[in-house]
Amino acid sequence: MPLAAMKRPAGKYGGISSAAVQLATGQSWAEWLALLDRAGARKMNHREIVRLLQNRPKLSDWWCQMVAVGYEQARGLRVRHQKADGFEISITLTIGTPVDRAFAAWKDAALREKWLPRTPLTVRKATPHKSIRILWPDRTSLSVNFWPKGPLKCQVVPQHGKLTTPEAAEKMKAFWTEKLQALRAYLEEKGP
Repeated sequence: MPLAAMKRPAGKYGGISSAAVQLATGQSWAEWLALLDRAGARKMNHREIVRLLQNRPKLSDWWCQMVAVGYEQARGLRVRHQKADGFEISITLTIGTPVDRAFAAWKDAALREKWLPRTPLTVRKATPHKSIRILWPDRTSLSVNFWPKGPLKCQVVPQHGKLTTPEAAEKMKAFWTEKLQALRAYLEEKGP
């Protein structure tokens, strides 16, 4: 699908509403879009747009990035899930299990086989009960973060990046939605 056909609806870009961007930056999306259009941002790459925004007083580095991404989406220069190095998706699921058990279900290959069978992967780095960095079989990257939500509940957030196309991103979003349900079933069935 051409980039222009995937423009965002007016008023919300980069996942941020016009009211939120106005509150944080002092300007609505309509004002940012007009300002960046006048500055010639349609012909700039992401870094150039960010550099342009960094000259604005009171605009933090984070907001420079968010306004640049929002502008790119509004003008059809960037599509959903697109990052500088490809496409990236994330899924969030709260599971009724302690964070240490959820972490072990990802880290331990024998446990992982029970809910994510026949999937060879390389764990690059693991910080117990907090995060795991994984090299996926197709050489894309997977980061999984774990957030305790009380003694018997946690949030699991896989973030899959460096995907090559929007279609690959949507496919992995559906894949992780399904696999997180399998993880939940495995962990909640087993009990604490």
